[in-house]
Amino acid sequence: MLTDLVQIERHGEKNRVENGKFRAWLRRRNYPEQRLKAIAQEVEDKIDCTACANCCRVATTKVNDRDVERLSKFIGVRTHEFLRDYTVESPEEGRILRRNENGCVFLEGNLCSVYDARPQTCELFPHLVKGNGSFISRMWDMPDRAVYCPIVYNSLQLFKAATGFQK
Repeated sequence: MLTDLVQIERHGEKNRVENGKFRAWLRRRNYPEQRLKAIAQEVEDKIDCTACANCCRVATTKVNDRDVERLSKFIGVRTHEFLRDYTVESPEEGRILRRNENGCVFLEGNLCSVYDARPQTCELFPHLVKGNGSFISRMWDMPDRAVYCPIVYNSLQLFKAATGFQK
């Protein structure tokens, strides 16, 4: 199991095209999603996200209205104050959480200061075992996530082996 973030980034970039081809290959197959989810769950169980928190340092976090309501209540500010102080509008992604030099504005060390009220996308991350839409549709983002997330990187490697994917 590879967990070194420098190696994950290096190998993830090296495998980016292959991972994209795997995603397309898998889309044309009728491989049982439950088996892939089980593999991903095994990987998730072996990796402590709080020892990494790289997703919070690297990725942006989209927030919806429900997230905004929950977070503003949790930190004790009005919704409009939360929107003003903790979010920005991204032309590509819509409303996202602000970032600072360490990543997400709510990241403290390797822990989320709003964990109990975190956005849905954070709760479901890395979107392999749980997520909105079908497993195959969630695979769209995996080649990018394999560059910074040890769970995604290792799951993709195991998925390719389990399905018989050949480069």
